[in-house]
Amino acid sequence: MKFTLSWLKDHLETGATLDDILYALTDLGLEVEDVTDPAATLGAFRICRVIEAVQHPNADRLRLCRVETWPEGPDGPSQEVQVVCGAPNARTGLVGVFAPVGTHVPGTGVDLKPGVIRGVESNGMLCSERELMLSDDHDGIIDLPADAPMGVRFIDWRGLNDPMIHIKITPNRPDALGVRGIARDLAARGLGELKSLETPTIPAAFKSPVGVRIEDGLKDKGCPLFAGRAIRGVTNGQSPDWLAARLKAIGLRPISTLVDITNYFTFGLNRPLHVFDMAKVKGDLCIHAAKGGEELLALDGKTYAIRPGMMLISDDQGPESLAGIMGGEHSGCTETTTDVFLESAFWDPITIATTGRALRIHSDARYRFERGVDPEFTLPGLDLATQMILDLCGGEASEVVSDGTVPETARSYRFDPARTTRLVGMEIAEADQRATLEALGFTLEGDQARPPSWRPDILGEADLVEEVARVASLTRLEGKPLPRVQAGVPRPILTPAQQRERMARRTIAALGYNECVTYSFIDHQAATLFGGGQDAVRVENPISSEMSHLRPDLLPGLLRAAARNQARGFMDLALAEIGPAFSGGEPGEQHVQAAGLLVGQSAPRDPHGSRRPVDVFDVKADAEAVLAALGAPARAQISRKLPDWFHPGRAGVIGLGPNMLAVFGEVHPRILAAMDVKGPAMAFTVYPANVPQPKAKTPTRAALVLNNLQAVERDFAFVVDAKVEALVAVNAAQGADKALIESVRLFDQFAGEKAEAQMGPGKKSIALTVRLQPVGATLTDKEIEAACAKIVEKVTKATGGTLRA
Repeated sequence: MKFTLSWLKDHLETGATLDDILYALTDLGLEVEDVTDPAATLGAFRICRVIEAVQHPNADRLRLCRVETWPEGPDGPSQEVQVVCGAPNARTGLVGVFAPVGTHVPGTGVDLKPGVIRGVESNGMLCSERELMLSDDHDGIIDLPADAPMGVRFIDWRGLNDPMIHIKITPNRPDALGVRGIARDLAARGLGELKSLETPTIPAAFKSPVGVRIEDGLKDKGCPLFAGRAIRGVTNGQSPDWLAARLKAIGLRPISTLVDITNYFTFGLNRPLHVFDMAKVKGDLCIHAAKGGEELLALDGKTYAIRPGMMLISDDQGPESLAGIMGGEHSGCTETTTDVFLESAFWDPITIATTGRALRIHSDARYRFERGVDPEFTLPGLDLATQMILDLCGGEASEVVSDGTVPETARSYRFDPARTTRLVGMEIAEADQRATLEALGFTLEGDQARPPSWRPDILGEADLVEEVARVASLTRLEGKPLPRVQAGVPRPILTPAQQRERMARRTIAALGYNECVTYSFIDHQAATLFGGGQDAVRVENPISSEMSHLRPDLLPGLLRAAARNQARGFMDLALAEIGPAFSGGEPGEQHVQAAGLLVGQSAPRDPHGSRRPVDVFDVKADAEAVLAALGAPARAQISRKLPDWFHPGRAGVIGLGPNMLAVFGEVHPRILAAMDVKGPAMAFTVYPANVPQPKAKTPTRAALVLNNLQAVERDFAFVVDAKVEALVAVNAAQGADKALIESVRLFDQFAGEKAEAQMGPGKKSIALTVRLQPVGATLTDKEIEAACAKIVEKVTKATGGTLRA
């Protein structure tokens, strides 16, 4: 946001110095980015008079000038200096601009020094506009009127002594996108008094020939209010010097009076407006949602293809403006415009932001509407702009035509003066707090504070405290020791999900893994390999081609890290990460995973032969350890409904029915080849959110239960088809009696040619040991036999096998 000091003083009655204003702005949270002060660069240039100009004795194109100057200003003594000048208009009696020795000339970048030119001394310079960077004119020196005051600084006489201030605006302060909002903050700080802004009463000279209408459905979300009025008989020429100078000072190019007035209101009062050439508008103006396929030649000279749902302002001919963002070239004002329609509207910030991003249009109107302008200033802003057009361009105005109503913004929050001390540690009197809020536009009624309509960022009691502390200055904060906390156990701060994440991180670290922190963005190839890569998770403007999509799983990042380590000679790796993975691009379409990756050998080389390649049982044990730390039930089942990136025969899923708790196993060789990892590699992924929460919430562990009744173990051998997995038999035996059976374990498997020779072609033998743990009383032989019979029945039914004799 850029503005000049004189522009600020149009709204703020103040005697504060520029330095005081700059310090206050930054302290109020409106950080000063840059200051351009003409006094710092042009303050030394003063108005002078050429007493005599004669031909240089040694040069045909040079003049020798005796110049009368006033180094200390018009009230000080004058002195005469000799200057050699090559300007063709240098003459006796000329009133110009003089730069004394030692002055830095911005147009040339030279520091003036006493010199000798063609054998004649020269002390100083008579300047052109180009040397003062006022224009590109370098044909002659500045020639001022004869009545110009001698000795006065040129920038004061010319009205150039107006510093330009550039401040940063945070997204929560849309009110500071207008000079008046900045002045209001400074007035609340005590640097002056905010001037009143009276809304004029504009008499209606005729009925507007252009009507306005908002399409059904857009008043609730899109355009709550659209208003305007016709003004006929205007003269659209060059803007007056004061208006053009202000726009130039903030980097805007003056175009015409009508356009410059809309820019003046955009930056001065944070009220973007638009002016239509009424001669080019056919029929009424309608705000509607685009059907898609429309095209608009905008004022920036580009043609935009409008997408379905975008808001347009159209007449009977078609689109005339992209609502709230940029007007169209067809109905834009020119120097020949005599009748105009001035529009003022309030647009939904989300709709404007969505359209602007989709079309990649950056305009001052969009910048303000998507952050939120004052809805209650829509009609007063229209009246003020109308009056300015009548004053500068002439003409007469019609009645106001409008559709919709001002959206409701009234809300109030409890005002507790003592909370300022509790939240920010500042002792501020209640009267001072109330005065601050009232100066900022708040309405106070008892213990309730109602924010003004131009502050959409005020959404709670803490925001009231922030406003009071900000205006009072956070530099007043003093460090104080914290009070002693009350005795007792404090309430937990972390949520259950955060506690599980912390527990998983600690467990994985204890298992010997090195934690990695990788980007949430991966390349499209890797995302596709792990079930992602859809457009919903594609980054619109990625910082590189390797970060184009949100990751669907943590393993791609770990595999990339393993490949980088292997390329540098580190072959034995144990890497892990805990973080989010994304199934979509919308809020809620993400979940936390805990993943681990083992590559290489299980231990360093030693003389005892303990070194071996990592295998699937390593990651199975680690996954079970993490699940146990998270409180997962011990009797989870293992199945083979695997993701595609795991080896189909060397991996498994730990779950409770369809609820997947974890997946472990060997990474598919196809994946390793694509990720450039030298395998084999073992991995696991745990899904903490899928682990059921304990029924009893207690900060302590459950009591250890010991059973003094003797357990009974029985072995079973079954002849089954060679294709039957042992896991099927284990799960079937486990489900025979969940209360009595403590564990089922595979302890032998007899398969191959020898097994088929004994048991038949395509057969194998699997042996299970089942541990029965009684609870109430020691098991009798009859109970044991009944349990064994049930186990044989369940396994036989599940596998199609028979009990081996």
